[in-house]
Amino acid sequence: MAGKGPRPDTRSSGGRRAAGLACDAVSRPLAFRLVVLLAAVALSGFAVAPASSAPPPTPKPAHPWQLDHWPQTQPWQQTRAVTPLGQPGFPEPIDPQNWVNPDHMTWADYRKPPGTNWADPSKQGSVRTFRGALVLADYPNQPFVVTQPQGSTVFGNPSVEASGVPRDQVAQFYRDFLNKPGTLNRGHTIHEYWMEDSGGRYGVDLTAFGPYEVPGKDHEYAMEFQAGTGCPAGDSCDKNLRTDARAAWEADVGTEIPAGFDFVFYLSAGQDESSTWQEFGPMKFPTKEDVTDEFGPPDPALPNWSRTRYVEWTSWASGSTIWPNAGGGSTTQAESSGMSVYAHELSHVLGIADNYNNPYGVPARRAYSGIWEMLSRGTFNGPGGPHSRWMIPATGGASMGAQHMLRNKIDLQMVAEQNVLRLSREALDESGLVVANVTARVAQPGPKGLSGINIAMGTGDLAPPCSISTDPFCDGRGYNNYTVEVVDRMGTDSFTPDSGVLLAKTKDQDRAPFEWVIDANPQDIGMTDYVLPDGTEVPITIGDYRQLSDALFHAGTNSGSEFEYTDTANRLHFYVLDVKRDKVGVLSYTVAIRSLDGAGPQQRGVRLIPTAGQPAGDGLSTCVFPLDNTGKAAPAQGQHPEDVGSYLRNDVYRLSATVTGAGWSVSVPNELSTAQFGQRVPVTVHAKQDTAGTRLARVNLTATSESDPTKTSQATCYVAGR
Repeated sequence: MAGKGPRPDTRSSGGRRAAGLACDAVSRPLAFRLVVLLAAVALSGFAVAPASSAPPPTPKPAHPWQLDHWPQTQPWQQTRAVTPLGQPGFPEPIDPQNWVNPDHMTWADYRKPPGTNWADPSKQGSVRTFRGALVLADYPNQPFVVTQPQGSTVFGNPSVEASGVPRDQVAQFYRDFLNKPGTLNRGHTIHEYWMEDSGGRYGVDLTAFGPYEVPGKDHEYAMEFQAGTGCPAGDSCDKNLRTDARAAWEADVGTEIPAGFDFVFYLSAGQDESSTWQEFGPMKFPTKEDVTDEFGPPDPALPNWSRTRYVEWTSWASGSTIWPNAGGGSTTQAESSGMSVYAHELSHVLGIADNYNNPYGVPARRAYSGIWEMLSRGTFNGPGGPHSRWMIPATGGASMGAQHMLRNKIDLQMVAEQNVLRLSREALDESGLVVANVTARVAQPGPKGLSGINIAMGTGDLAPPCSISTDPFCDGRGYNNYTVEVVDRMGTDSFTPDSGVLLAKTKDQDRAPFEWVIDANPQDIGMTDYVLPDGTEVPITIGDYRQLSDALFHAGTNSGSEFEYTDTANRLHFYVLDVKRDKVGVLSYTVAIRSLDGAGPQQRGVRLIPTAGQPAGDGLSTCVFPLDNTGKAAPAQGQHPEDVGSYLRNDVYRLSATVTGAGWSVSVPNELSTAQFGQRVPVTVHAKQDTAGTRLARVNLTATSESDPTKTSQATCYVAGR
């Protein structure tokens, strides 16, 4: 029913059964209407009692998602704090893990990948540009929220960023918001996401249609997780949005035009349940009986709460809205669904399944790939974190999701085969350890560089059985590969919490979990999820995806993370050897993978050369030891999936140091080093005179080959204190 005007909104802030304000659909330009609206708000601020008799005004939050919706101050309404790492008195770690709580991220966290402009709509995918239809649907009881006055719904939407959009301009508004670089979307689009994620191979073009008013009320299309409850008397809560929106679309343009698109995004007026069930349920109300009338249904016989997906209840206003999903070449979203929700659902259209857990499930189970993967909770990434996803327009959480992990990029053919090093676990014991440099996934590594490493476990996952019923950290077993890749907080990964090396076990088939991130810090992260109305701080669950915020591996010591991982059952040892950021800002790591069952045919050897310390002030001295790889290369052995000879030229050495001298301490910035056969590399050790003691001290360094621990060398360095 194209062309109908907006209807009253039963979810306006005036009460659950009161008719809400409906905006007229006159044809004044959008910019003029926004100016008028903002001017009216500004003028209304002067129509108050004199300052001497009025309470001080509540300061406006710095960001829309920090509005005062909740009885207590919430984590996303606060600012971040940084905890310094390292040993006092010594230089800072070479690769500190300063992970960021997603709640505290803002648009200032975004960093553009150097030398790129993936959002440029004139750039097409080198392999394919997908043609998508954006079909807008509203309801007799729910117009598009952005057509309404600022803050007029019970959810406090629309935000200060956009309101009062004429209905006949809504389709173009959302098409531009999602896929045309502009001020509101900070220049970021769905097209940009796919171009960056795929290295320019795939783009997205959108054409908008509608809005079309479907015959049913909004909740009649949206009670998917209410188990047959919560439907108001006289309504039929089993209607299909795709069916009715498609019928309206075809009635408008015919059947030929819809058939010409690769996929369809159905955009529903109003909120989506995924983004509100918690914030406007248990966070806001102490119990389900405390849900107020304005968040309740239009049927007085029903309670003000409803069932929901992950926990027992939420407010009816939240539970009666759609939950985004994909199927049959189309997806459904709502106005609060951020750009990454569209990227997530399009991934399903292209054939990749979900890879996430129920964070509130019983028994508890750890997140699978969490914040690092678009097909997991990386969809929630964006300013303000997961609890800012209720905003309309969606400029907070879920507005810029994580890239796909290496496993899914390979499946979607978004990474060149020449940029993936393929190894065999079974061949590593014959070939010897592999050393490689891996470029961050946000950047293109060039024709000879690497985006990641895949280690196939040809004889299967050898880890012993574990029970997901009793062990929340049980990965379920049955994996086929390990992958190694690098994440940098840049581009669409700007709203991941950390930069470092991402290690995961993967499966060849989409049997969730088919990606299992190895957590460098598996202990509880100690993060507050939200604060209850009574002031109780609720920690995130063991299954919450943010438990993996500190999962990445880092180079060096005292980083707050780990620089190695051993899977004894699968006979593999992984090392993070070094970190580098080049002159234009591209991050890369040197990594190594070794078999526990064999060292290869190479001759191993090491020699350290004594040196003298260089004073650095304040009792600190630095020793730089020359380290020689005295081993010899040998012809490559073992049947890897590709020729890996150029990656077999190194050995890895473990370093340890002591200091002899009263009042001195020692620090090794990196306990691992690597050198090619015949190569000399520097090894740094710091020594510090902590208290009054001997003025001279002796630093003793030991280097041991990881491939052959019988090959070891020692050297000394004399240092002077104050």
